[in-house]
Amino acid sequence: MVLDSVRLDCYLWAIRMYKSRSLASTSIKNNKVKLNGEAVKASRLVKIGDEYTMSFSGGIKKIIEVTALIENRQNYEIALKHYVDKSPPIEKIEKLESLFFVSNIKRDKGTGRPTKKDKRDIDDLFL
Repeated sequence: MVLDSVRLDCYLWAIRMYKSRSLASTSIKNNKVKLNGEAVKASRLVKIGDEYTMSFSGGIKKIIEVTALIENRQNYEIALKHYVDKSPPIEKIEKLESLFFVSNIKRDKGTGRPTKKDKRDIDDLFL
């Protein structure tokens, strides 16, 4: 059966860009999915050749071009055949150590939880 139209939220769910169709439609409503730089609705019909830009958390952007239509969710290998990923390579962000909590007190493994006296001694170090 050849499909001639599929809703955008259903298509993005079927090609495994989102875990659920409701997440896809929520993302579309929040203008995280754009067609040629313009916001679209979840009910928009996808056409072959359309190029969508999706923004994910962490500053990740994906650019996909529709090569075939799919309505039902399939395994990853089949889903890959229905779009071309034109996204730029993801730059790895180096994780910085937390500036809010720096633990400079080490306890030997197996000594158990600190006692009230240990806590007072620790507090005295910082006051």
